[in-house]
Amino acid sequence: MLLRNVSNVEEHPLLYEDVEDPEPRDNEVLVRVDYCGVCRTDLHVIEGDLPPIVPSIIPGHEIVGKITKLGKNVGTLSEGEVVGIPWLHHTCGRCEFCITSRENLCESKVYTGYTVNGGYSQYALGEEGYVVRLSKSAANIAPFLCAGIIGYRALKVALPKPGGRIGFFGFGGSAHLTLQLASKMGYETVAFSRNPVHLRLAQELGAAETVMTTTNDTQSEVRYLDSAVVFTPAGETVLQALPLLKKGGILSIAAIHMSPIPQIDYDKYLFGERKIMSVEANTRADAQEFLDLAARLKLESTISVRSLKEANEALIDLKNGKVVGAEVLDCRSL
Repeated sequence: MLLRNVSNVEEHPLLYEDVEDPEPRDNEVLVRVDYCGVCRTDLHVIEGDLPPIVPSIIPGHEIVGKITKLGKNVGTLSEGEVVGIPWLHHTCGRCEFCITSRENLCESKVYTGYTVNGGYSQYALGEEGYVVRLSKSAANIAPFLCAGIIGYRALKVALPKPGGRIGFFGFGGSAHLTLQLASKMGYETVAFSRNPVHLRLAQELGAAETVMTTTNDTQSEVRYLDSAVVFTPAGETVLQALPLLKKGGILSIAAIHMSPIPQIDYDKYLFGERKIMSVEANTRADAQEFLDLAARLKLESTISVRSLKEANEALIDLKNGKVVGAEVLDCRSL
């Protein structure tokens, strides 16, 4: 499913086309894609919220599949292994960020499905050292590879003291995994959403409390939060979350793109050593830590599966808030 020109997803900008199978370079592996998750970042790429970098691109960066071919110098992977290809595709390894365990901030990093072709396809390339080994090829693993990983990083930077109370603002693909994780780690979790269906899922996944965000009166009844994670790309959500944050609390933003945040009243929203933290991509360590935790704590993704050709329709549903949990493309089904 190829994007030649950025456009609103309602115009079905992804085109189903035949392209040449990619050929792995020395440090790459060719992966036969079984499943690829549909992420809100894909929506930002397709609609141009993230400025185009290459003339055309195959989106998708929550890739699950099997290695079918090795580049000449690949030494740690084998044909037939099941792997995941996430958003972070490559970093330089030499800059001040890479050498201080902050490779997610590398100025030269490469993104799967944005700067190099991704997983809305039958085949994709991954780089040795950046793909992750998986125990099996299954559709419900695909959302772990970005929604789960980036949610985990956002949670890490905002964690309060053990047993603290964490607010989750917006309850889509990432939040439904991150809230599960926080609940199983012993934190008190509160889900905020405009969608009652999403809030019912939050309750099923362990939320101690759910809050409809349609009125300010409802939020005024909420007890204070020790920390908060904002998952929506709407800047005004930051101002919904900040008044509920205790002094010294941290609000992290798990979004690669966000509309402008309205003017902040310093005395009302920030005074008291409250902090706002953005999250930019993830490190490979984040990915492995999350996947290990997901397996040990038995996290479950709630998914709906569609065929590869239905990518445009899946993205329209995502944009309009019709997805409960996450959507996954079956790239074996054409």
